Amino acid sequence: MSENLKTADIGLIQRIIPHRYPFLLVDKVIDIDGYKSATGIKNVTMNEPHFQGHFPGKPIMPGVTIAEAMAQTAAVMVGVELDMADKEMLVYFMSIDKCKFRRMVVPGDVLEMRLETLRGKPGARVWKFSGIATVDGEMACECEFTAMMDLPKE
Repeated sequence: MSENLKTADIGLIQRIIPHRYPFLLVDKVIDIDGYKSATGIKNVTMNEPHFQGHFPGKPIMPGVTIAEAMAQTAAVMVGVELDMADKEMLVYFMSIDKCKFRRMVVPGDVLEMRLETLRGKPGARVWKFSGIATVDGEMACECEFTAMMDLPKE
């Protein structure tokens, strides 16, 4: 792993990706190792709007939001390395593959999302990532996904 690991706090995250409440699903990105890997942190809280209906009396974070949180982590990782702060980068899902859910994620959990780049390099529009989301070291979700980076024209 690189000696020059980087971190993105919530301020930098919001300067890189356009997501905002209620759809900003990553609080911090740590251990950013170039374009290779990064870890996203999501503090799951009861005041998130999806818990009102998913499910009343038994709040469970929807699986699609876990996958989205992993994608946001990957976008921040790439955005940090491409110096995309304040440049209005957009990222679009192209596919989600091999997605499996192994553990419920509930309010009070800290979701850690370890992302690795499978395909992509500076200048590429299409990137592929692999992600594993865990809570207390226990796997909650794993998947691969492909995304298109819509980079602003310079």
